[in-house]
Amino acid sequence: MASATSTLDTMVLSIAQSLSAVERTFYKLPGSAIIERYVRSSHQNDPGRTFLELIIFFLVVRTLLQSRTRADRNNGKNFIEFTDKEIDELVEDWVPEPLSKPLDDVEAAELAAIPVVAGHNGPHPTLVNTGKPTINLASLNFTGLANNEHVKQRSLEAMRRYGVGSCGPTGFYGTFDAHLQCENDIAEFLDTEGAILYSQGFSTISSAIPAFCKRGDIIVADRAVTLAIQKGMEISRSTIRWYDHNDLHSLEEVLQSVEKERRKRKGPLTRRFIITEGIFERDGTMTDLPKLIELKQKYKYRLILDESFSFGTVGRTGRGLTELYNVKASKVDMLVGSCAIGLCASGGFCAGSRTVVEHQRINSPAYVFSASMPPLLAVSASEGINILRDTPSLLTRLQENVRAARVLLDQVECISIPSHPASPIIHLYLRNNSSSDNLLHPSASMSSSKPSNPSSPIPRDPPVFDIEKEERLLQEVVEEAMAQGVMITKAKRARGLEITEAQPSIRLAMSSALSKADTEKAVHVLVKILKRKFR
Repeated sequence: MASATSTLDTMVLSIAQSLSAVERTFYKLPGSAIIERYVRSSHQNDPGRTFLELIIFFLVVRTLLQSRTRADRNNGKNFIEFTDKEIDELVEDWVPEPLSKPLDDVEAAELAAIPVVAGHNGPHPTLVNTGKPTINLASLNFTGLANNEHVKQRSLEAMRRYGVGSCGPTGFYGTFDAHLQCENDIAEFLDTEGAILYSQGFSTISSAIPAFCKRGDIIVADRAVTLAIQKGMEISRSTIRWYDHNDLHSLEEVLQSVEKERRKRKGPLTRRFIITEGIFERDGTMTDLPKLIELKQKYKYRLILDESFSFGTVGRTGRGLTELYNVKASKVDMLVGSCAIGLCASGGFCAGSRTVVEHQRINSPAYVFSASMPPLLAVSASEGINILRDTPSLLTRLQENVRAARVLLDQVECISIPSHPASPIIHLYLRNNSSSDNLLHPSASMSSSKPSNPSSPIPRDPPVFDIEKEERLLQEVVEEAMAQGVMITKAKRARGLEITEAQPSIRLAMSSALSKADTEKAVHVLVKILKRKFR
């Protein structure tokens, strides 16, 4: 008995010495103290988790030690060996799946009908298929900068000095003095502390949002924001709440519900953002900026305002909604605009405080990894700003053309116009009526007094419309107008990519490069076509 006890004591002592040696060796390894703290904390808070992690560890070890494939275990017994001839025959018979489904007849016809411009694109471009000049109500040349002779001359000088490209991202030898000058011009024009220049318009807002909004943050967004904003919010992985399109009463209800939800679950305060557009690309409606800023300040939110279609188009000198409503730009945390649309150059910008701007230089993917804008286009944008600042008559003439077009279009009963009266983009919807065989949706005008679910981008009573049928009818209007010398276009949509589908529409783009007489002539042609087809 004594001998057995002695043997057991010897074994226990040997095991203890071995464990002690393993422990000393473990603590000599770099990072061992961190692992120890993690294991102790994990076991203390959740012992079951420690047991689960041990099981996973042993499964990983077992997987690494065993044979990696079934072929190794069975020495290839379950595999069929083909001769070289059989392999060649299988390769010849293999037909890869198409990358996308083929175009149907309607899509093919629409693609073939896209107009091709011969020469420069201005207020009266010449089309290749007809060889005749047209009145252009399709291009986003709102203030006529696309063919400004002074801008073209300065761009040629810049091309001779800098070349045609930047050949690198901004942080890798892609920054030129022309870029910095353009950023300074934008910041001074908008009266902000700074501005940052992006080389692509679409990626400006879609990259600026995830640079600031992260997982756990709250974003409250309009249900009709553009696809670029939708992609930016998706990348950010923030918690998103939606309010009804351009309905600031709905916005306030959502802001209140977010705060109630936080207090109910006793959650911490997080960064919170309101994201919307100045003039909405989808339908031309305009945000009530003073009311929006009042709500932002009341509920302590940051405001990201996309002015892609309002910068360079509204306000006495084209400064956008801040100038139109006489609001200080500093009250908007981030002003995002398009140099391609407002200045007829390329790319986009984000203006705001110096902190907002400098943060994006090292955290915004599109700025860090994309080649910078060609310097000649940065010079074009700077010259465009100088022209808008010194020639407010361009904006006056643009608004005169907008009013002239609206006077004629508002009298057409077969269409409805959701766009704001000052918006330079005018969307035309086919109007709903009471007839049972109507072209449009029977429930588009129905509304509900109940609020929509803020967690869903779909409103409570979404409009119902036949996209295919309306697209076809509107395309017929576009082609007939083109045949009569008026270039217009349907609003182009990435169907299936946007969170909610937009109703098909014809989108008119007014321009100060056109005279009032030309604008009225073009709109008269369109009105006659609409009345004849949908009377």
